[in-house]
Amino acid sequence: MIEAQETESIPISALQHAVYCLRQAALIHLERLWADNRLTAEGAVLHAVADKGGKRLVKGVRRVMALAVSSRRLGISGVCDMVEFLPQVGFEVPFPVEYKRGKPKLHRADEVQLCAQAICLEEMTGINVPSGALFYAETHRRIPVTFDSTLRSLTEATVADLLNVLTSGHTPPPTPHKSRCRACSLVELCRPNVCSRPVLAWRHDRLQEILAVGP
Repeated sequence: MIEAQETESIPISALQHAVYCLRQAALIHLERLWADNRLTAEGAVLHAVADKGGKRLVKGVRRVMALAVSSRRLGISGVCDMVEFLPQVGFEVPFPVEYKRGKPKLHRADEVQLCAQAICLEEMTGINVPSGALFYAETHRRIPVTFDSTLRSLTEATVADLLNVLTSGHTPPPTPHKSRCRACSLVELCRPNVCSRPVLAWRHDRLQEILAVGP
């Protein structure tokens, strides 16, 4: 379990970036770099409706859109796309639902983001949040997510790793991953295949280029 330092809160969305690639998270949230591609544009369109906010009652379940949440303990904050408050005897149990483009992924970035929302809701309401769901636009289905000890530990470890990067002020070196780098909108800014090469090798190549051109 970690305790947040007295610093600006970390956006919950940054945890998704950190699980996907810690360097990507640093480029976005430390160096303030951003670039859109088709995937990010589709994601923005999908969230346009949820971000409008509002409340509604559906079959006895209260739904709140664009609900702001935070955890002082972890030093994180963000906005839940939707939280359903499931009625129990004398109270309601929060059930966060996060909207995602595409389909379920092989990594756990989306689950960590959702779990962080649950931790915030628990701290804010004092009620245990055992599960939530990810809704994927491509499949039009909800994928249930259980907030077990493994996912909670991964979420808190991700917060700690990202906090270390942000407080250090240093962007981690790239760790090239063929499919993830190809899908990343920051690939041209990151240049993983260039930056991951040893500095001496890069200097050697540059020196050879200069000598080849001549005076």
